[in-house]
Amino acid sequence: MRDAPLSKVVELFGHSAESRRKDWSRVVREQQCPFLAKTCYKVRKSDPGTSIGSCTVRYGKEQEAVVICPTRLLERRQIFTDCLHLLTTHEPGNELHIVQEVSIPGGSVDHFLVSARKGKVKDFVGIEVQTLDTTGTVWPERQRLLKKLGVPRGDKEELSTKSYGMNWKMTAKTILVQMHHKIQTFEHVNKKLVLVLQDKLFGYMMNQFTFEHLKNPAILGDAMHMHVYRLEKQPDRSFRLGMQSRVSTDAEGIAACLGLQAEARIELAQIVAALEAKLSPGTLFTPV
Repeated sequence: MRDAPLSKVVELFGHSAESRRKDWSRVVREQQCPFLAKTCYKVRKSDPGTSIGSCTVRYGKEQEAVVICPTRLLERRQIFTDCLHLLTTHEPGNELHIVQEVSIPGGSVDHFLVSARKGKVKDFVGIEVQTLDTTGTVWPERQRLLKKLGVPRGDKEELSTKSYGMNWKMTAKTILVQMHHKIQTFEHVNKKLVLVLQDKLFGYMMNQFTFEHLKNPAILGDAMHMHVYRLEKQPDRSFRLGMQSRVSTDAEGIAACLGLQAEARIELAQIVAALEAKLSPGTLFTPV
């Protein structure tokens, strides 16, 4: 007897679609993102009260699990722990903070891991998180999964023929251009910038851009680091984030990936002032 086809939605609200022990009606009703410990912020445009909750989907001939929500990569806050070694002037007694969305020339940085003492920044690492963007809609596949799981649905979208695709080229090009704009800022002030991404996206980027000059394994002296993670399937059919590799380069290296020349500049004092203004008890980093 052939096995039933796997759902195209791999993880819904952070839970594996293959799990049969979940109270799926409750999961869908509560709409909680376990990685943020609050309601999933990705909602339907036509119904802002309904969270989509699709973290990971299957795509391609091999039907590999592809992460489509950057919040999924915050599992256990491991990505921050994996950047601690880049705080080269951090000292015992300093507090660690996670500060979100700090603007610098060229855009804003998703997260900063900050070492601070008495409210003063002593060191920091910038962290960008990138997952693949989809084209089309995943919603019908989500609704098919709910039907399969026996969860009541508010529409009949599981009957829809609409599908989704992966915006590989645009996602990869956009994030490299963003890194190109920001990395000289970090290099100029002798700090590190880390790009966190899934192995599927990294593999595509390696095939499409010039990555041969990236150092593997990464070296501490480089300003630009890429931390590549994979989804590791567990015995209970859940998925756990695990590091696959670390590579590094500098501003010239990122420019070489795109065949461009970098040019951004900013003073260290400006970044420090922006970070110190956001430090609070709520930003304290507590590994889970």
